[in-house]
Amino acid sequence: MEDHHTEPAPHVYARIGGVIYLIIIVLGATQELFIRGAIVVPGDAAATAANLASMEWLWRLGIAAEIVLLICAASLTPIFYYLLRPVSGAGALLVVCFNLVSLVVEATAALSLVAALAPVRGAAYLAAFSPEQLHAMARLAISAHGQGFTLALTFFGCECLILGYLIFRSGFLPRAVGVLMFLAGVSYLVNGFAWILSPAFADQLVPAILLPPFIGETSLCLWLLVKGVDVPKWRERASIVPAA
Repeated sequence: MEDHHTEPAPHVYARIGGVIYLIIIVLGATQELFIRGAIVVPGDAAATAANLASMEWLWRLGIAAEIVLLICAASLTPIFYYLLRPVSGAGALLVVCFNLVSLVVEATAALSLVAALAPVRGAAYLAAFSPEQLHAMARLAISAHGQGFTLALTFFGCECLILGYLIFRSGFLPRAVGVLMFLAGVSYLVNGFAWILSPAFADQLVPAILLPPFIGETSLCLWLLVKGVDVPKWRERASIVPAA
C-alpha cells in the first residue's frame, strides 16, 4: 500500500514550482532584453552579424540559458500535473500534453540560434558566399528562431487556458490567478494566430499583447513561491475521485 505520509506536502511542491517558474521568467527576460536585445539590430543584418562575431560568447551564453530554461520548464510540468490532478485528471493531463508540444517546438527552434553563428565564424567553405549573403543567412536563422518560438507560445497559450480554468475551479489557489492565466492564454493565442494570418497586424500587437501573459505568469509564480496552496482544501479535493 502506498504510504502518503512519506510524500512531501503539496505546498512543498508548490514552492518548488514557484522557484522553478521564477527561474524560467528571469532567464526568458534576460535572453530577450540583455542578450538578443544587445546583439540583434532590427532592420540591419550587417550590424547584427558584426555583433554576433564580436559577442559570440554572449550569444552562446544565451543558448545555454535557453537549454536551462527548457530543463526547468520540463521539470515544472509534473509539478503542475500533481497539483492540479485533484481538480481534473483529464485537464491536468492536457496541461502536460500541450506543454510537451510547446517544449519540443521551442527546443527545435533553439537550433536556429546555433545555426545563426555558422555564417559569421569564417569557415573556409563560406568563401563561396558574399558578405551580404552571409549576413542574410545569420539574420534568417535568428528570424527562424523567432517564428518557432512564437509557434511554441501558441501551444503554451492552450496550456495557459487550461491552467487558468483548473486554477479557477480548484478552491486551493486564488480564482483571480486563474483568470489572469486564462487571459494570458488568450493573449498568446491571439498573438500566434495573428502572426500566421496577418504578420503586419501581429507586429502592431507587440509588446502590448505580451502584458497579460507577464502579469498572469508572474502572479502564479509569486503565489506558488510565497503562499503555495491551501493544503486542507487540496487534500479535500484529492480525497475525491477527480472529475474529468
